Amino acid sequence: MSKKRLYSVIAVAIWVIGSAVFAASQNFRPDVVFKGSSLTGWHTLGQTDWRAENGEIIAAPKEIGGWLMLDKGYQDIAFYGSFRCAGACRTGILLRAEKTADGMKGLYVSLAGGDIAGYDVLLDAQGKETSRTPLGPGPGMARMGSARFSGAEDLVPGFAKPSPTRAEALAAAAAARPPAAGAGGGVRTPRPPLTANEWHTVQILLDADVLSVQLNGRGAFSASTNDRMMGFGPIALYAGGDGEIRFNEVSYKDLNRKTEPKETVSKNFQMQRISDFYYAWCAAVADINHDGVNDVTAGALYFLGPDYTERAELTAARTHNPSNQFSQGMVNFAYDFTGDGWPDILMQDTRPVYLYVNPRGESRRWDRYNVVPQVSSEIVLLKDIDGDGKPEVLFGGDGAMAYAKPDPERPTAPWIVRKVSERGFMSGHGMGVGDVNGDGRMDITTPRGWWEQPPKRSTQETWTHHAASFGVGGAEMGIYDVNGDGLNDVVTVLNAHGWGLAWFEQKRDKEGAISFVKHAIMGDFSTKNAGDVTFSEPHGATFGDLDRDGIPDFITGKRVFSHLESYLDPDPYGPGVLYWYRTVRNPKAEGGAEFIPELIHNRSGVGSHLQAVDIDNDGALDVVTSTNRGTFIFWNKMRAAKGGMTKK
Repeated sequence: MSKKRLYSVIAVAIWVIGSAVFAASQNFRPDVVFKGSSLTGWHTLGQTDWRAENGEIIAAPKEIGGWLMLDKGYQDIAFYGSFRCAGACRTGILLRAEKTADGMKGLYVSLAGGDIAGYDVLLDAQGKETSRTPLGPGPGMARMGSARFSGAEDLVPGFAKPSPTRAEALAAAAAARPPAAGAGGGVRTPRPPLTANEWHTVQILLDADVLSVQLNGRGAFSASTNDRMMGFGPIALYAGGDGEIRFNEVSYKDLNRKTEPKETVSKNFQMQRISDFYYAWCAAVADINHDGVNDVTAGALYFLGPDYTERAELTAARTHNPSNQFSQGMVNFAYDFTGDGWPDILMQDTRPVYLYVNPRGESRRWDRYNVVPQVSSEIVLLKDIDGDGKPEVLFGGDGAMAYAKPDPERPTAPWIVRKVSERGFMSGHGMGVGDVNGDGRMDITTPRGWWEQPPKRSTQETWTHHAASFGVGGAEMGIYDVNGDGLNDVVTVLNAHGWGLAWFEQKRDKEGAISFVKHAIMGDFSTKNAGDVTFSEPHGATFGDLDRDGIPDFITGKRVFSHLESYLDPDPYGPGVLYWYRTVRNPKAEGGAEFIPELIHNRSGVGSHLQAVDIDNDGALDVVTSTNRGTFIFWNKMRAAKGGMTKK
């Protein structure tokens, strides 16, 4: 951290304020981090002695226990901290603590033994808990548990007729249908008790009427509040029971305030936004109308070059709401699958794969055929896997990895499927095609390793699997020689709905056995990242030599609201960045190479699939992407020059 940064010091308490400063929380950049030895800015309630030492808050509870309460109030908040109990742990976090005629009320996250849950609580004037009511279940993939995004005023809280809370809606639904014979009440899953004298971490996200809690880095529970999203008040730490309780790394962020950065475009690219609306998570390039000029497709639409101001539908198109709708097109590709000289569109629409046949210049919607019905992966790839000069579609379906190709005599009939793996090895995210072992045949990578393609005329039913760990599942995986040692490495997103980019250096022992060494490119907010760049939700990626130095580069970014507008994924409101990571061979770098990020744009991002392709045939790869921010072309302005890159 720069020594020039200004710190605000009050007595011996040090509070670090600013979004660029963060503690150990990996999922958000806190506004405030407790670092000091004074409790300035807090007040106490109840029967607990509180003190601070070297950034730790220490509690010695007595009888009913007590609270350390922040002086400032919040409504929507992210909280992170760690805690350790000397004995039987009775602790928790109070949020939206409001005064009542008899004391206080608020939302309480219990962190006591096996009781990891959320409650509405009432406290008397001395801080003693007088009532607690369990919160109902959270809504899952949604920001709000009670309100629908329909646009109807009577369904939006704050207008004439507030919608029911989630608890009220569930109660009404239960009353409308009689319980089945023998049905009982809700069952709480028991959790293992928290271990005494060990540190545990907790992250709390309270936004609108949804409360989400992680314990020790894993999801603990999600609940819906009953305060109609209007509760407001300070956070408070609770300490009760026997034995000392310590809190560390206490940090928090006001979620009510969100920042959208000033729009920035790389000097090496010229941006053209060809659609302002959310139609698709994907884009492709081909000469759709056969006029000798490349066009751009994005989901149900295609945009005609060279201006890309005219568009037409290949199937019925509609805009989508980024808050609560997924787009119609997840992944699409353009290629002449029917062999008539006109490019068709292959689209993964939610899960099945459809072939849209080009009507050869007729101004109408295209005929559609479900050619691969058993797809369950979130991405598919179009690559020449079997070496016949024509691409196949790689996918996960029926529990296995497989690829499909059309019968040339019947291209619109269900395609011929060939299994790569046995059932149980399917990858929903993350797959790549390339020659891993250097035998001239295309292999397939997934997060669980790589599949070696057998020789021609082999009788193997499935390919040979080589176990390796390439993360938990990301986007398209790159397979190329990163460091110039003659061996193909793997470059990949680590988690499409979380954090992480890395490259895996291929190693071989004396017997030729292949293994991989991981080299991190980007982690989360708690790690050191290339170029100090950090973003979450890298759901889409592609590869191409953007600077024309002969080495592929890594192009990826953030898929904003990847699981709709919710905190199901970390940092959902982070900027929609699009980056290219230049692959630079450097003997002094770890593994002999480094990835240097350059921001292409900070208000577009990626979807499930994007492309780097020379659209205007000038010899430089351009980038085309379609997201819930619109559809974009980024024209590459670089040209090769002796000693480096220059502008066109």
